[in-house]
Amino acid sequence: MSAERSPRGRGRPRGGDPALTRQTIIDVARAQFAERGFRGASVRSIAGAAGVDPSLINHHFGDKANLLVATMALPFNPLEKIAGVLDGPLDGLGNRLVRTFCESWDPHRDVFTAAVRSTFDGSLENAPLLNFAQSVVTERFTARLEGPDGQLRASLIASQLTGLALMRYVARIEPLASTCIDDVVAAYAPALQANITPEISGR
Repeated sequence: MSAERSPRGRGRPRGGDPALTRQTIIDVARAQFAERGFRGASVRSIAGAAGVDPSLINHHFGDKANLLVATMALPFNPLEKIAGVLDGPLDGLGNRLVRTFCESWDPHRDVFTAAVRSTFDGSLENAPLLNFAQSVVTERFTARLEGPDGQLRASLIASQLTGLALMRYVARIEPLASTCIDDVVAAYAPALQANITPEISGR
């Protein structure tokens, strides 16, 4: 029996409809992430509630982090952006982070604003955007940074990017909201770089 044809209860997807199966997994995952958080919701528990084999989650999404991204319905995959930025030397990482962040989100300001507002409409503890920032972004930054305080510096970097986004896209404070990306990078990247390579930045 194939994974798509796992025994299903009422309301569970039929094995012959991959699109329905994928959407059901997303719906179940969204509910479990909201209730339990990213770490508390396991692939096995999501698969069980969706009535599918756990291998189907890897088949459709690759891993739990990408499944979380799918539940947010973003206009691009931020994990791919993060991977591209981190795939390079630490020197200049602050510049790449700010530029990629702004180039990715500037065309989708309203989407980011909606995601932030939906975060504050419900419980902050397990909000998708915060789940992503805390459990995915910070962990990947931590793995890339060097030194014993990497987790702290990764958290600071994530907070710096969050602050930039809130002021530029949500509050839309001028002149930051309309400043060109090149000027934002020049002004803001050094602050991130100080947490990326503190020994070089003289922090």
